Parts: sequence; structure tokens; C-alpha cells
Amino acid sequence: MITPTPALHADQPGRGILFMLGAVACFVVMDALIKWLSAKFPTMQVVFFRSLFALVPIAVLVIQQGGIARLKTKRPAMHALRCLIGLGSMVCFFHAFRVMPLADVIAIGFAAPLFVTALSVPLLKEKVGIRRWSAVVVGFAGVLIMVRPGADVFEIGAGVALIGTVLYSLAMILMRDLGRTDTTTAITFYFTMAGTIVAGAAIPFVWVEPVGMDWALLVLVGLIGGVAQLLMTQAFRLTPVAVIAPFDYTAMLWGSILGYAVWGEIPDALLWVGAAIVAASGLYIVHRETRLRIPRLNIGTRTAGRR
Repeated sequence: MITPTPALHADQPGRGILFMLGAVACFVVMDALIKWLSAKFPTMQVVFFRSLFALVPIAVLVIQQGGIARLKTKRPAMHALRCLIGLGSMVCFFHAFRVMPLADVIAIGFAAPLFVTALSVPLLKEKVGIRRWSAVVVGFAGVLIMVRPGADVFEIGAGVALIGTVLYSLAMILMRDLGRTDTTTAITFYFTMAGTIVAGAAIPFVWVEPVGMDWALLVLVGLIGGVAQLLMTQAFRLTPVAVIAPFDYTAMLWGSILGYAVWGEIPDALLWVGAAIVAASGLYIVHRETRLRIPRLNIGTRTAGRR
């Protein structure tokens, strides 16, 4: 997960936007691969490969940003809690990808900024004004439109995706607190390493032997996720968060295209309406936090803390 650092090259919004678009496209391709592989392999096996091979690009990030010194922390317990909650979120999303259309899962994940804003009040004692609370309420209405609780079309997968979003938001709250003392590099590295260790411990009990191209796809999941992380890091270095945040929502478009091309999935009208409401609410929250200069993390839908 990325903490947007102060823009070092704020006069390069064009490049920042291109990096953001590249990161989003990579994350959606990774999501599609996860959905494809989840039909053949247990969730923990996919989590293992996703985490293990993401360490390769992340190691490049560590080296570029000063080496192992960037990984120092005095709060290992907080990192452990953040990793536990983040891994729970990842497992929920991976399961949702297995049973739901790709674009549906991505759209439900758009609710993360709403939960982060609401949870920051009791957990971080942050003050949220009437405008952001209004955006949260409107956004939750959009979530209800998408998941349609009580409707005949409601699927358990939607509930799992929503639980994953709540867990992700809790992880983001912990990361916001960790970001006050630790580097983004450390937060990202420890989460990815934890995923490798925990999922690796489960491998002997769930292992399904990959065949042929399955090996390449499992490795590719991690590499693409790690590369996307690097691209998003660069985007936030070049451009303020308020400028590039809207481009995070292009994931819905890419997810719809890939979902239709590979699985013949077509998002219905209510999903688009709900996603639009949630996206608009999330963007307004970003706008208000930027104007109020509230320190925040990237709470888009494709960051490593979630997938």
C-alpha cells in the first residue's frame, strides 16, 4: 500500500497520470489472473504466489529508497496486526473473485474510502465534518444499490467482498497510524512478507500441482502486482493525490472489458449506478481531505493491502 508522499515533481502531472493509469491497468490484469487461477487452485496457494513473487519488484523499491535501513520499525506488534487484518481482506477478495464477476468485486471495493473516513473517527479520533459525513452516507447508499441485500440477485460473494472491503479499511486505518513513524517501504514489505510466510505455511495442506502454463500465470500474478506497486509509487511522487485519484476509478472500465472478453460478464445497470455514486462520494472525500490537508493513504481499489 502506498502513502502519497509530498509531490517531488508537482509540475509533471502528465507523467503522474500515465503512471497511475499503468498501475491501475496492471492491478486489474492481476485481478483477472487471480480470478482465472482461483477456479483451479485454493485461495491460500494463490495468495502465496501473489505475495512471494511480488517481493521481487518490492526488493527493487527497497534498494532504490536506501536499502534495509528503510525497513526499521519500533512497532512490530502494530505491523503484525495490520498484516493479519490485511491478509484477511486479501483472502475475502480472492474468494469473491472466484464466485463473482470481476467488475462487481472491483466496484464493491470502491467503498473503501467511505469506511476509512467513518472508522477514522472512533479509531484515530479524527474530526470529520458534515460535508464528508454526507459523502459517506450517500456513498453507502450506492453500496446498497450494488449489493442489494435481501434481493433475489444477492450473492454470498457480494457479502464476502464487502467484508473484505471493511477489513481493508481497518488495515488502512492501522497503516495511517503506522505511517506516522514508519516508512511506506517498510509497511509494504512487511505485509508482503507476512503473506508469503502465512500462505506458505498452509501450502503443504492445500497444494494443487500446477500444470503447464499454470506455473507462469502464478508467477505472473506476483510480478504484475509488484510492478503495479512501483508504478503507483512513482505516480504519487510526481503528482498530488487529488489530481490522480480520479484515474483510480478507471479500474471499473478495465474490469468490465476483461470480464466480458474472458468470461462473458456484463455488469447490470444497477451496478453501474451504485459504482458511480460510490466513486463520486470517494472523490469528494479526497477533495475535502486535500483542501483540509489531512494526511491520508491511497485508498483506491488495487493496492497491495487489499490484493
